Amino acid sequence: MLLDGEKWRRTFDAYERDAWRFEAQPVYTMPREAENVARFLRGESKPADHNAGWHERVRGYVASGRAIGRVQVVRRPLTDYQRYQFAWGIPGNIGAGEDIRVLDVSQDDYGLPLSGVDWWMFDESRIARLNFRADGTQINRELFTGDVRPFLEWKRIALAHSVPFAEYVKQLA
Repeated sequence: MLLDGEKWRRTFDAYERDAWRFEAQPVYTMPREAENVARFLRGESKPADHNAGWHERVRGYVASGRAIGRVQVVRRPLTDYQRYQFAWGIPGNIGAGEDIRVLDVSQDDYGLPLSGVDWWMFDESRIARLNFRADGTQINRELFTGDVRPFLEWKRIALAHSVPFAEYVKQLA
């Protein structure tokens, strides 16, 4: 089942304990971010209300006792989009209450058996796969109806081999 628009919002907001994302793409080409990415690349200042809608949602989840987090896979050198996220996106998301970790696979993926696609896991029981074109444009989101055990294992591996965002950024300096 495809999840778009309001159906996606309802599915996402319905989680009860834990929402967790595996981010595998080096670039996300999203029309609503294009201008901000361009501003970042030109060296302009981040708008004060950057990503405010997402921050409000995250604060609401956390205030209601729900956790939200993700592991972002990177390979150095970081893409322009990843640099934008590291500077403008992720710090505010963390400030709102999201737990964000980084898994650097620059050294031959460490031989880790991980999913090569993006997905959200809700309450360790429901999976929404995010499908992208090669350029990072999202095609769709779909509710996965198969066995969730591989996703649970991929999550375990990703968490075990990733580091908190703040720790990773210190390594880059």
